[in-house]
Amino acid sequence: MTFTEYYQHYLSLHQNKWCRRLHVVGQVATILFVTLVLYHAVAVSPLALLLLVIAPFVVYPFAWSGHFFFEHIKPAAFKNPVWAKACDWVMMYEMLRGRIPF
Repeated sequence: MTFTEYYQHYLSLHQNKWCRRLHVVGQVATILFVTLVLYHAVAVSPLALLLLVIAPFVVYPFAWSGHFFFEHIKPAAFKNPVWAKACDWVMMYEMLRGRIPF
């Protein structure tokens, strides 16, 4: 399966607009988390960089609640977490560009 094929499958798991919106909220929270960690690492302690290890997981409470409450399915991250994470970013990009309804 190619990434393009996987992305089409991924989109089929994100048909509810509230599920997609929660994914975007989670991605924005991830960006804010990374920004705050980097600021803290520069301003206070370089050891704060260790927190970047958990950055990929910041989105999950938002995304998984969208799947649980709105889609009623298991998240794609359970089967292919790396491609699912990449698809999160592609979907958010396409939502911000207006290609996928927000």
